[in-house]
Amino acid sequence: MTAMSETAMTDEILICDAAAVEDGGRGVRFPVTAGGEDATGFVIRHDGKAFGYLNRCAHVPIELDWAEGEFFESSKMYLMCSTHGAVYIPATGQCAGGPCRGGKLRPIAVTERDDKLWWQPDEYVRPPRA
Repeated sequence: MTAMSETAMTDEILICDAAAVEDGGRGVRFPVTAGGEDATGFVIRHDGKAFGYLNRCAHVPIELDWAEGEFFESSKMYLMCSTHGAVYIPATGQCAGGPCRGGKLRPIAVTERDDKLWWQPDEYVRPPRA
């Protein structure tokens, strides 16, 4: 293993087994610190690929899921905020309709490796506080 891959692996944080996130199904929430505040991130799968976002609507900064891990609306084509009905494109987080006009979900880098899903902290979304 090279030094670079060791560093990348130590910076990534395990979310769950990859099989726990089915295409268009329930997402998995995970704790983060965002902008210095306790928050949650989530990972969903759409068209076979895993995507991670901060669990915070672009319209009003509240969590999206209407029940734990339930982010997709009934057609499974969009992510939907449970409070005001803002809808987002799963692959980009871009607002597709509703009160989030022009907004976008905050992405969290997710990697799928060895049948597991991992997330990568950045300058805004950090590991949860102890």
